[in-house]
Amino acid sequence: MTDSTQLVTIPIAGTSGIAAMEVDGKPVAALRPIVQMLGMDYSSQLAKLKGKSWACMAKIATRDSSGRIQEMVGVDRKTLTMYLATLDESRVKEEFRPTLIALQAEAAEALDAYFHDGGAINPSATVIQLDALAAKAQQRIQLLALTKGLVDDNWLETKVRHQVAVALGEEPEIDPQKRTLTVSDYLDEMGVNDGGQRKFASSMGALIKKAYRELHDREPGKATRFINGADRPVAAYAERDRALFDKAWGILGSAIEPQYFKVGVAA
Repeated sequence: MTDSTQLVTIPIAGTSGIAAMEVDGKPVAALRPIVQMLGMDYSSQLAKLKGKSWACMAKIATRDSSGRIQEMVGVDRKTLTMYLATLDESRVKEEFRPTLIALQAEAAEALDAYFHDGGAINPSATVIQLDALAAKAQQRIQLLALTKGLVDDNWLETKVRHQVAVALGEEPEIDPQKRTLTVSDYLDEMGVNDGGQRKFASSMGALIKKAYRELHDREPGKATRFINGADRPVAAYAERDRALFDKAWGILGSAIEPQYFKVGVAA
């Protein structure tokens, strides 16, 4: 067990942040708050991690706001990454899915950046660390600029705004109507399980793409989604296109058999 110290809260958009501390020069995240943030049972998740060969856990002693010592289980960056990657958002209660998605996208990087790059943003960051963080964001923006014309403009704008916000230590300002919406996103919202998505996504996508072409006289953009074990390019729309999805669902939704819906979701 490590010497007692004070936990810090690392901000992650869309979550209450992750509690962490530095142990022997390496960042360690407190496991219990993360599990509770996702609405899951801590004991079962801890047992799950104990059975994984890749899991690196340690007991850490921290002081709460009143100065009392508390003992917690901490996980390193690699374990946090692997653990979050094993969580299926379709198996997490619907109200906690946005939090899981946010954690899967940012947690490990934010944990590392906070202690090593002064990112996320660490209030004790030096000018050199802040400059390095800004330079990293600039490099990423330049890389994103190369994708213009290859990916959806709304997706690209969202990514660029996020990188600018990281460099400034602010929350990204994203127009809700420009948030990316894909067929898999929509079907997930409607409670269609993985099997149903594999069977009906292409038909749903064809209806939406046809309506989009007729409305805008052009092809939709592209975004990347993790599908069937790999990152794959898919047609990308935006929240402002939701009416096209609703119309396609009105045509196709009634044809989806009950077994293709998640447990507890009515067809």
